[in-house]
Amino acid sequence: MSKHSSDSPAQVTVKTLQKRKQEKQKISMVTCYDAAFGVLIDDTGIDMILVGDSAGNVVLGFKDTIPVTMDHMVHLTGSVGRVVKRAMLVADMPFLSYNLSVEQALRNAGRLVQEGGAAAVKVEGGAAILPQVRAIVQAGIPVVGHLGLTPQSVHVLGGYRVQGKGDQAQVIIDDAIKLAEAGACALVLELVPAALAEEISRKIPIPTIGIGAGAGTDGQVLVLHDLLGFNSDFSPKFLKKYANLGEVISQALTQYDKEVKGGQFPGPEHSF
Repeated sequence: MSKHSSDSPAQVTVKTLQKRKQEKQKISMVTCYDAAFGVLIDDTGIDMILVGDSAGNVVLGFKDTIPVTMDHMVHLTGSVGRVVKRAMLVADMPFLSYNLSVEQALRNAGRLVQEGGAAAVKVEGGAAILPQVRAIVQAGIPVVGHLGLTPQSVHVLGGYRVQGKGDQAQVIIDDAIKLAEAGACALVLELVPAALAEEISRKIPIPTIGIGAGAGTDGQVLVLHDLLGFNSDFSPKFLKKYANLGEVISQALTQYDKEVKGGQFPGPEHSF
């Protein structure tokens, strides 16, 4: 049923997520970067849409998320925020947009909400950014945390690898507890052992959203272009491809090219 009808499902909010966790109902989240996909996603039952700085990889052509700027994120968030009515819209705060000071964090979080239409912002990191998390929440903006593999810190972490093994596990547990205490409304756990993610999910009162973190989290998130199979060469262990759109799109474009050059398109039925 279209979200524009009077019988549309209720808007997903922070309270919705909290109720889902309490009732042990799973939460679904997917990334999105434009209006066309935003409308499609919002007409499904998916709970949360993340305008991720993963746009750096899948939309903007960068090799990682580091070059993504606030202007990029405000523009992308706005294109999704203008069409999404039901799902909870979360926007990533990009590299060094919140780390310098509380004032900087507040200003940039405010842009994503005021200019982009986000309902919440997501930040990577633990103890070091607690003052920023508290301030953003106190300003009336929900915050989603992100621990484990934090792509903005990929150079410090030594690459895209599983986090939270050995002594590092306790650090992630402590950071998760501190983020929840600071007022975060949810927590993304990326590329951490399943047992650790499940333990964190039990220990904190806010929902956990996993990616490469096993089935014990309160929800799951995947990058839209990955789950739709845009890139046949990208197949990490944690990813399930629900379609192979890369091949479908390629075939459609190839056929269009062939028909234009062969004179089959446009035909009489396409002319006025």
